[in-house]
Amino acid sequence: MTAPPLTAPGSGGGLLEVARRRYLLRLLVRRELRSRYQGSLLGLGWSYVRPAVNFAVYFFVVGIFLKMSKSIPGYPVFLFSGMVLVSFFTETLITSTWSVIGNAPLVQKIYLPREMFPASSTLVSAVHMLPGMAILWGGALLGGWRPSTLAVGSMALGLAIVAVLGLAFGLLFAGINVFFRDFGQVVDILNIVIPWTTPMIYPWTAVQESAGNGLGLQIYLANPLGTATLLFQRAFWWPANPRQAHLPDGTPTFPDGRHAFPDHLTVRGLASLLAAVVLLGLAQMVFHRLQRRFAQEL
Repeated sequence: MTAPPLTAPGSGGGLLEVARRRYLLRLLVRRELRSRYQGSLLGLGWSYVRPAVNFAVYFFVVGIFLKMSKSIPGYPVFLFSGMVLVSFFTETLITSTWSVIGNAPLVQKIYLPREMFPASSTLVSAVHMLPGMAILWGGALLGGWRPSTLAVGSMALGLAIVAVLGLAFGLLFAGINVFFRDFGQVVDILNIVIPWTTPMIYPWTAVQESAGNGLGLQIYLANPLGTATLLFQRAFWWPANPRQAHLPDGTPTFPDGRHAFPDHLTVRGLASLLAAVVLLGLAQMVFHRLQRRFAQEL
């Protein structure tokens, strides 16, 4: 039998190599989950506490005190359907940014695809998203939600956009943070801003009313994370909306006549997914070039 050709450390196949070594990926995910909750009283139960507290703060401050719930029927489901995705994305950014540095002993001592670390952080964030998804499903069902092709398709497309986008930025930020350790602080600041750049707390029509239908609105709607949020709202909030309204052509609207979603939302979602895939390819290229000096910098 001919032995496989030798390859230099660091010249692996990137994400394709990660897929081939799935057993290592599973080990890293299990290790990260165990280390995160070691000695914890609630353990994985904190995955329920955090989104519940986050939701309560936004709901009472924005929904009750600022009276957003009066202009958006079914506001709790509207808010939480976006919050689940945005929290998944922001947690992925934070954990992925520090994933290579946090695994410095492995990087220095053995060879394995360095992309394994941001990928495992993304999967851990997905595990933490599951309790929030369960709460969202329960709230939507209580509101009258029923599965449909449009709802399931919107959910899958929105989730795919955020997963690919989170992994892309995770690879990019993890590589940069090895060389500039204060970059992690920049990511923390970004995560404060991100929830306010998506129609999670407020409807997208609030931006339309302020910026009109010009370039400002189109730039806002070009945000893939915002598109994913709208898709999740179409998947969960709209079917469970107790006060659905439509134009004569069937366009979903708020009770006051504002369009509930931008035109051609599915097309926008597919374009966002394509953009996220392209960004993932570029991030992989940058990460591959940077990883050659990881052991030296660490």
